[in-house]
Amino acid sequence: MEERIRPMRLEEEEEPEERPAAKEEEPRILEKFLKTRTILISEEITSEVAKRVYQNLLLLESENAEKPITIIINSPGGEADSGFGIYDMLRFVQPPVRCIVAGLCASAAVLIFLAAEKGNRLSLPHARYLLHQPSSASFGQASDLEIAANEIIRLRDRYNEIVSEATGKAIDVVARDADRDFWMAAPQAVEYGLVDRIITKRTEIP
Repeated sequence: MEERIRPMRLEEEEEPEERPAAKEEEPRILEKFLKTRTILISEEITSEVAKRVYQNLLLLESENAEKPITIIINSPGGEADSGFGIYDMLRFVQPPVRCIVAGLCASAAVLIFLAAEKGNRLSLPHARYLLHQPSSASFGQASDLEIAANEIIRLRDRYNEIVSEATGKAIDVVARDADRDFWMAAPQAVEYGLVDRIITKRTEIP
């Protein structure tokens, strides 16, 4: 009789004793990474991500208020408030900030990317960008829903203003583009004014 191969269970893919070691190694890697004055944002934007970025920024500022900080972004976006918060904090700290997109930069992540001053908004060749207005799932009385809707409109308008100021596009053009999912490859993002230039090597970072 032909012997059947039993599918490997997920628990069998790793040795249990290796897991604690991996967890212990991660903070060390992050600590070494931070010493390069680089912050990685490679997940959905949440309040926890914002907290980590704030802490890292303030730590790096306390170590050296003049040396640049590099933010590498690969994020599908997320919470609008956390996105605006990181945007503000990147502009609040003293060290110059440069942002590099490696992968995806969508929605709230675009805000974070635009926190860098003109000339410091860089992209790797295969990065993609997505503009779209904030959205929210709200529940409650009609009056509460109206308040929530007005707040979403306010956030949307501010989002469009930031993109307009950064790109030089008219506010009505940005509003029209961001009304629906508006995708751009790296060269299109340069043409749109979102990205300053595309780089392929670390030595090209100013």
